[in-house]
Parts: sequence; structure tokens; C-alpha cells
Amino acid sequence: MISTVIVWLLLIGGGVFAFMNDGPLWVIGVLILAGVLMFFLFVYLLPKLRWNRWRYEVREQEIELQHGVIITRRTLIPMIRVQHVDTEQGPVLRKYGLAGIKVSTAATVHEIPAVEMEEAEEMRKMISNLARVATEDV
Repeated sequence: MISTVIVWLLLIGGGVFAFMNDGPLWVIGVLILAGVLMFFLFVYLLPKLRWNRWRYEVREQEIELQHGVIITRRTLIPMIRVQHVDTEQGPVLRKYGLAGIKVSTAATVHEIPAVEMEEAEEMRKMISNLARVATEDV
């Protein structure tokens, strides 16, 4: 949304520049149309598509993450590689009773965003227990 506001300010600046320099009025119409189209795409449509394409599944031996609108990325995290699991909650997520789950491995941190708080805590405990069992089996 912040990038949309910045682009809107640039579009308004372009419209004012065209108006002050006696430019054609259709330029202002095109700038307004571009701003409305961008707002629709980047504030409404793309976040909705991203949210609908996000999947995760926690299994006994691995965690599978899948996300992406145009390019779909699937990630399998073996339980034996999980070092620790955190839940994170900022002010916006707290307002809606949501939390993010961060799964840390030696190489990277994977995140499952915006899960209901109770489910996030339950999942954190479950992943932690499964990771502990996986390392004990080795």
C-alpha cells in the first residue's frame, strides 16, 4: 500500500505538471486511470491471489510450504533439519489475533504468515516435538 501511495503522488505530480504546462487533458485522464488500475491490482487483486495460493502442511517427517502466483515455489523442510520454531506477532497481526510461525534451519528461516494465534502456538509445539523426535531417531 505504501508503494501505491508513492506512485499516486508521482502520478498526481505528473498531472499537475501537465496541467501547469498547458499539456493535453487526456494525459491527466490516463494518469488517473493508471493510478486506479494500479491501486486495484496491487492493493486488492495481488494480495488476494497471494493469500489464496499459500499452502502449508506439517507432516511427521517434513514440513511442506507452497506459495506463489505466477511462479509456484514448493519447499520441503525435513524435521531433522529444524533447529527451532518461533511465533511472531506484530501490532497488526495482534489486532486480528494472528501470528507468524518461523521455522529455522541451519541454512535459512522459513515463515508461515498469519495463522490464528491458538493454531500457531499449537503448531509451534507440534513442530518442536516432531523435530526433537527426528533428531533422537538419528
